[in-house]
Amino acid sequence: MTRLYIAEKPSLGRAIAAALPAPQKKHEGYIELGNGDRVTWCVGHLLEQLEPDGYDPKYKQWRMADLPITVAQWRLKARRGMGKQLAVIKQLLKGASEIVHAGDPDREGQLLVDEVIDHLGTSAERKAQVKRLLIADLNVSAVQRALADLKPNRDFAPLSVSALARSRADWLYGMNLTRAYTLLGQKAGYQGVLSVGRVQTPVLGLVVRRDEAIAQFEPTPYWVLDALIAHPEGPIRARWQPSDACAPWQDEAGRVLSRKLAEHVATRIEQQEAITLEATRKEKPQAAPLPYSLSALQIDAAKRYGMSAQEVLACAQKLYEGHKLITYPRSDCRYLPQAHWSEAAGITQAIGQIATALKPGVEGADLSLRSRCWNDAKVGAHHAIIPTSKRSGSAALSANEAKIYRLIARQYLMQFYPPARYGEARLVFEIAGGRFIAKGRQLLQSGWRTPLGANANDQDNEPKADQANAATLPLVQQGDRLHCERGEIGDKMTEPPKRFTEASLLQAITGIGRFVQDDALKAILRETDGLGTEATRAGIIELLFKRGFLQRQGKAIVATAAGQGLIQALPAQASYPDMTARWESQLQDMVEQRCSYTPFMSALEQQIAGLIEQIRIAPAPVALAGLSAPVKARRRKRSAVGRRRKGQKKPPS
Repeated sequence: MTRLYIAEKPSLGRAIAAALPAPQKKHEGYIELGNGDRVTWCVGHLLEQLEPDGYDPKYKQWRMADLPITVAQWRLKARRGMGKQLAVIKQLLKGASEIVHAGDPDREGQLLVDEVIDHLGTSAERKAQVKRLLIADLNVSAVQRALADLKPNRDFAPLSVSALARSRADWLYGMNLTRAYTLLGQKAGYQGVLSVGRVQTPVLGLVVRRDEAIAQFEPTPYWVLDALIAHPEGPIRARWQPSDACAPWQDEAGRVLSRKLAEHVATRIEQQEAITLEATRKEKPQAAPLPYSLSALQIDAAKRYGMSAQEVLACAQKLYEGHKLITYPRSDCRYLPQAHWSEAAGITQAIGQIATALKPGVEGADLSLRSRCWNDAKVGAHHAIIPTSKRSGSAALSANEAKIYRLIARQYLMQFYPPARYGEARLVFEIAGGRFIAKGRQLLQSGWRTPLGANANDQDNEPKADQANAATLPLVQQGDRLHCERGEIGDKMTEPPKRFTEASLLQAITGIGRFVQDDALKAILRETDGLGTEATRAGIIELLFKRGFLQRQGKAIVATAAGQGLIQALPAQASYPDMTARWESQLQDMVEQRCSYTPFMSALEQQIAGLIEQIRIAPAPVALAGLSAPVKARRRKRSAVGRRRKGQKKPPS
């Protein structure tokens, strides 16, 4: 029996071969093993969807009358330069008695190899016998464990169907809407390509609407009042809580808009008795943050190091494939399987040798502890990103790779420390009939914060007091009568929303439920992972920059005039995340076999047809009138015109 392993990438193929019988004999496009088995690989996607004119030559020209484009029988073609590797795999399939699918352990990886096996004419009988190899760690020992635990590939068919639906839906939506809005933009004199996509456009919409909110913002003055209450250990600062009678002088957020009202209350409480109505003190534990998913890692790296999502992904991919120092990086999971807990000793020792700054954290770790991250029920095809047990290779790391490794390693070490413990105090006073509250919070035991070292105070996980008085409060008992010396008024101004940064835009994409308009959908989205996938979000953001719809101003991300014009021209359903989020929910339902492919695609085609009809009769978008296309978009358009004169096809949209 001859086995053929089909990996997603050459690096994964080499890792599989290294865990199988020697000697290895390397050939063009595959490796032959000592027992006669072969390992081959894709190079990412070997296949791609046909362009519209591959289905009908009339689509070489962009015409509104030809929309919507629909596909009765989907077809794939070899990507440019990939025909040779496809031929290698096809020949190897002929001589293999068993096929092992070794794509990456995610939706895209499942489809990527499945579609190659199918495209090369593998019979239904043979496809039913394909095995699935799931690898999240490229070190030899981890690969050997995975090889000993092959699964039936048919068990992952729903994952492949979901990825197929996503790919085809993206093609239909993007091709049709990009052509329609580009043609509509031409009515206004805009000669660039107006690219529309189910994820990229709602992401652009987030930035455009944030920019508009900032531009339209008018600051409003408001006032706060603190009572300064005498105490032997130092004054207590307690914030006034206006009563219902003050509502006419407050905004919807409860802010006091009348300085005279604040001055009146300040006068009333001066030199008055402060009666303690409530006095509570308690210790509150705070569990360690979970290990990283890719998005969580990208957000932290953007905040701490100013790295873009694409830079973080590139570093993580190199740490995984090149250095083999971390597990599979394109993970959307923040949990670990119970069985992985037994590997903690080897992993923590490796951390101490690779990231020497974390040695004290390694030495203080209690490997008998088991945090909430070890939870089989919450681990899907892949687990959280963590270090591997490989103990060498630090010298070869770039500065950014070392930073990303330290973040991942530190987050893992936190799982072997007890919860941090905070002392919280809350005092409620009555002064001259008014209610005043003081709160205090103090770190009592650092717990998992110990591995943070000198950076302990700048963590986003650091709890923040919800009032100006964050100092430790003195011991006061209910019923105690103290003395209010005076009131202190603070002049404040409302502030506009903050511009998006790389980190906050990623947070918005992953927590997209906050931005949808449909209340019912908001509830659904609390359980989902937002727009796009872990693997695509960085690319979507970069794509919007490349297409000239977004630009950077320091750390801030803002929309260009073209980006603003496109969003203003689009119907709300295309630029808000509701529709895209609904798609994501349905695609996940496919994975869990609660939804099927055909109804999803049929509904999508009807929706696209309705949008095209609206665009067909729409007036030229005023927002795009007089705008120059971004340089890259103009070049793309000019080259497209040149190709059309030669009878060649329009470039992908």
